[in-house]
Amino acid sequence: MRRSRTGARTVPRTRKARLKVARVDPWSVMKVGFLLSIALGICTVVAVAVLWMVMDAMGVFAAVGGTVSEATSSDGGGGFDLQGFLSLPRVLTFTSLIAVIDVVLMTALATLGAFIYNMSAGLVGGVEVTLAEDE
Repeated sequence: MRRSRTGARTVPRTRKARLKVARVDPWSVMKVGFLLSIALGICTVVAVAVLWMVMDAMGVFAAVGGTVSEATSSDGGGGFDLQGFLSLPRVLTFTSLIAVIDVVLMTALATLGAFIYNMSAGLVGGVEVTLAEDE
């Protein structure tokens, strides 16, 4: 708090500014959207890998795989090998493919969102933001 010359406390002033976001640059939105979707894709792949390792360490795949193999077996042969089908390399390959598709879609949707915002801001004036600064 400030003190005046007489020693009494003064109330701090708050400066305010009202701004309008009338336009966003689609190129910068595309770059930021791309980087954020890359980060989300990496997080997705790491999370799936960790989840797979935890489930494998707990024996979930062995237990469920045994049940599925027993349920799908016939008189002449064995059943479906779930553990071989859900191996870590296969799961990570599928997850990486989904992450790449997600990166492309999120980048395109963010850029499309910037174009749509610019068109709607031209009609209604944009978003109004009030910034405040305490001294």
